[in-house]
Amino acid sequence: MAAGSTAGGAAGGSASRRAQEARRQERLLREQWQAARRQAERWEAASEGERRVAAQLLMLTRRGWRLLVDRRWPGSRAANVDMLLIGPGGVFVIDVKNWRAAPEPSNGRLRAGGFSRDEHRRKLLAVTKTAEGAVASLGMSPVAVRPLMAFVGQRVDAELGRVRLLGEREMGPALLSERTRLPAASVRALADHLGRVFPEYEDPAAAAPPRPAPRPPEPADDGLFDLDGLREAALDEARRAPIEQWMTFLDPDQLALVRRNWSGPARISGPAGTGKTVVGLHRAAHLAQRTGGRVLYVTFANNLPRVQATFLASLAPAVADRVDFSSLHSFAQDYLHRRGVPVRLHAEKAETAFSMAWKHVGRDSCLAEIDPLPGYWQEEIDYVIKGRGITSFEEYAGLARRRRRAGLRRPHRQAVWALYQAYEAQRTERAVHDFNDVLALALAEAAGRTGHSAYSAVVVDEVQDLTLVGVRLLHALVGDSANGLLLVGDGQQAVYPGGFRLSDAGIDIRGDRGQVLRANYRNSREIVETALSVVAEDAFEDLDGVRLPGRRDVELTYHHGRVHRAVLPTRAAHDEALVAALRALTPQELADSAVLCSSKRAVEGYQRLLTGAGIPVCPLEQYDGHPVEAVKTGSYHRAKGLEFKRVYLPCHDAGPAAGQEGAAAGRAGVETARERGELARSQLFVAMTRARDVLWLGSVTEARGEYPLNSE
Repeated sequence: MAAGSTAGGAAGGSASRRAQEARRQERLLREQWQAARRQAERWEAASEGERRVAAQLLMLTRRGWRLLVDRRWPGSRAANVDMLLIGPGGVFVIDVKNWRAAPEPSNGRLRAGGFSRDEHRRKLLAVTKTAEGAVASLGMSPVAVRPLMAFVGQRVDAELGRVRLLGEREMGPALLSERTRLPAASVRALADHLGRVFPEYEDPAAAAPPRPAPRPPEPADDGLFDLDGLREAALDEARRAPIEQWMTFLDPDQLALVRRNWSGPARISGPAGTGKTVVGLHRAAHLAQRTGGRVLYVTFANNLPRVQATFLASLAPAVADRVDFSSLHSFAQDYLHRRGVPVRLHAEKAETAFSMAWKHVGRDSCLAEIDPLPGYWQEEIDYVIKGRGITSFEEYAGLARRRRRAGLRRPHRQAVWALYQAYEAQRTERAVHDFNDVLALALAEAAGRTGHSAYSAVVVDEVQDLTLVGVRLLHALVGDSANGLLLVGDGQQAVYPGGFRLSDAGIDIRGDRGQVLRANYRNSREIVETALSVVAEDAFEDLDGVRLPGRRDVELTYHHGRVHRAVLPTRAAHDEALVAALRALTPQELADSAVLCSSKRAVEGYQRLLTGAGIPVCPLEQYDGHPVEAVKTGSYHRAKGLEFKRVYLPCHDAGPAAGQEGAAAGRAGVETARERGELARSQLFVAMTRARDVLWLGSVTEARGEYPLNSE
């Protein structure tokens, strides 16, 4: 009873305090509103409607926003811009409307009172484009500039393409709910810059010079305006900030690619850490804004689309519902389902079909001279024959097997083809499809329908991991249309066997439609040098057919990362060191950390270890990009396209990447084992370059020379 009474009294007191605080906030807001209203009423040059809207927005200036009213449109003689609002949520170009009739968005056009008012929408978009160009000089992405129509005396909250429609009473709450993407220093600098680009408006038709209207107080100039210095400061601050901020600022080369008009398919490449995925996401948002159509964003891994969708929702919430994120195979299955094509995908039965084919046809053939293990030959079928859409032996007999080291004479290719035919017979007998079949069926369905898909543009991330058939499928959706297909990726980061050239897919990247990013914004020199040392001797052929050295020159911009090597005598000591390192992290630090392994088996083992040690774990298969105070765990493959402040690679050198290529297959498999070792080094390189501030490399001295077979 006494305890209950005390708890009840405490709860009542807490409710009373909350009520008092609510009343205090209400009084404060009323005072702020009255002061803003009085200030707006002093603007004699403004219309009544503009004063009412300005009074709403002036309340935001007490929360870090800056308001510019009645500005001249650069390049025009008489046109003006009602308002520019710059704040934590971005830059808003505002057109104030005092219409009797409510706005009516309809089929992408603006109407009111039964009449077309779409010219107002078009003018606002044109002014917004000017503002985008102005902030681009500071490295700010165009997706952070939003056109907004404010309607006096109306209650509305709607979107018309990229234009937000808000009533005067809806403006304050809507803008305050925007995610924070600009720090205070950037807000002030952008407002000062836009104040110069959009000077105060003076009516040229006036008979006499107008009496200057009072404006909200603006800070005086601090002297010369250093664009380069401000841009570097904004980028440096953004790198340390949450994702909404660091994805708002791009360097000039990245920003130019986001806004560029391409006459056909284009490709963005570059070493790890150069921001290719960030550019791809900005490009998808930019195209969704510009075209009003749907954009498809595809990658190979099935966990990455969830994360990218979360990032885009933070980056450009106004267009997030017009960008579809999908893994390649999920898209193909959905595409076939929508078109009524039956799919009988069954990975386990397909595996059984191959095992039977290998037992009856492959195991005792001449293929054992090259590699007695069936895995290499299953990859040959998956990535070389079916992955490239080969349908006849003669086509296979003359094929250049890219990224496959083992040379195959004609008898060996005949044996491979016999194995392939036996597998297809076994698979057909079981009435199942494999993943390659799904892509082939979707490509056959899309053939001849180029340009008739639901998408105006397709962005392909990590394109080097797709098969040739997959790339042909995505190309078929938009063809060679202007700004239709963007391919993003780097051949050095390929983590799957086989390969192809874009020309094999009928994709012609001419002139400036092939762009290379060179500045690394993620990794410090120590981390980059450590990662490059793994692949330094592995030259590779990129998708354009150009052969590049393993050690590439990279322009570094980030200098705070470090490498920590934990070399322990036993596996138990190694694991204790890993647990101790993770236990030393705060919950916020743990949320931006990842433990990555080369195989599924190793991932599962470390998940059990960390969970047993009381360390919260979030598998990458479940991670969707939202912050969670748990260390991320997954394979090198699953980490593609992601980055973390701290990356831990336990037993990183206990595998084929360390050079023990011949251990798995014996003398007969030397060439194929070397190929596996090269691929493993590429996977390790990718894992290392996910690290931003700390790269933790674990080693066990007593276990060197032994490694778990990679099960992925």
